[in-house]
Amino acid sequence: MLKHLSERAGASQLTTGEVPLRILLASYRSHPHVGGQGVYVRHLSKALVDLGHNVDVASGPPYPDLAPGIGLVKLPSLDLFAEDNALSALRSKHFSSWSDVSEWLAHNSGAFGEPYAFGRRLRRFIRNNPGRYDVIHDNQTLARALLKIRKTVPVVTTLHHPISIDLKLALQSEKRWWMRTLIRRWHRFVKMQARVARKLDPILTVSKASRQAAMRDFGVPERAFHIIPNGVDQSIFAPQDGVVREDNMLVTTASADTPLKGLPVLIKAFAQIADAYPKLRLTVIGRLRNGPTKDAIEAAGLKNRITFRGGIEQEEIASLFCQATIMISPSLFEGFGMPAAEAMACGAPVIVSTGGALPEVAGDAALITPKGDATALAAAITQLLENPKMRDELGQAARIRARDVFSWPEHAAGAVALYRQAISVQTHSIKKPASLS
Repeated sequence: MLKHLSERAGASQLTTGEVPLRILLASYRSHPHVGGQGVYVRHLSKALVDLGHNVDVASGPPYPDLAPGIGLVKLPSLDLFAEDNALSALRSKHFSSWSDVSEWLAHNSGAFGEPYAFGRRLRRFIRNNPGRYDVIHDNQTLARALLKIRKTVPVVTTLHHPISIDLKLALQSEKRWWMRTLIRRWHRFVKMQARVARKLDPILTVSKASRQAAMRDFGVPERAFHIIPNGVDQSIFAPQDGVVREDNMLVTTASADTPLKGLPVLIKAFAQIADAYPKLRLTVIGRLRNGPTKDAIEAAGLKNRITFRGGIEQEEIASLFCQATIMISPSLFEGFGMPAAEAMACGAPVIVSTGGALPEVAGDAALITPKGDATALAAAITQLLENPKMRDELGQAARIRARDVFSWPEHAAGAVALYRQAISVQTHSIKKPASLS
């Protein structure tokens, strides 16, 4: 059973006179295997508790993997992606909840309705627990209900990157008109997120590239944004004793087979150098599904030289980064690029594209190639394969940069400053006397 926040003691990191905050971190899907948002929830919540604050995480399924001392508020969805037949998942008890009905209707008409439905469930929970939290931190749900929630509880949101970019890239890569129609239908929630983002302040974002994209696509004013880089768990992502870096092992990550991740670009680059390096192998941290990546692998004849590792724990990912000859992040856009930062923390030589924030993450500690350019990527891979000294120097520079720049305690401290700002603004607004005019 979830304990009330006031019953849990925080760490002793608060300065004299500071009061621990009661924070609800809200995220509609939060398991680390789902993607980067689950990793963000786990590490931010732990860092906030380590700073001395009291934290609950509100989530729909799949639920997060949280550190000790963090409460979990389960807001069950219909979890229709886990159903064998989503059409038959609606029961009579669900008709009393528009959250459930709207989620079912959206899913079975080709739209993604979870953010909207989660927002309604979150609002109901907040309404039923008045005064329980000092601040709500939304993890890119950007649901319409947040605009009502913030009337009673201050809201800070993290916008990792606008999903409008995913939509644009998916449409660009799809030529069939009927699939383009389905893609637009699926991404209808993006319009809601844009409308909500324009009305929220402050917004935490993790890179200049993400801020610029949100300003351009969502119309959010620059003043709303506060850039705080993500952290890396360097108790896990670090050089490992006894793990030897191999000579012919490329590693990349792909949590989903979408154009955004640029995996087909890497497959094409691999195909260009495969004959010259017959021992070269590629390990993809992710699952192979029917889609553009599988098609690219079959077209290149590389099936026997590419391995997919899905659903593995962070310790196993770190081990792969420590073994990799080169880690490659070929994404067409990243709001941050967590895998590249984690690989750098492991001392891996890294190649990134110019997609979004990846050059910001890499700094001068990685090779950077034009996004979508398979030939340039093949050349960069060849350059590192032929130059062990350059690989060692890049790996050392990457390790130093990751240690100095990517800190979860600093990210959490920046978030707390935004919480206090939002609380102060709301308190001042409530106390402000009404106009006599």
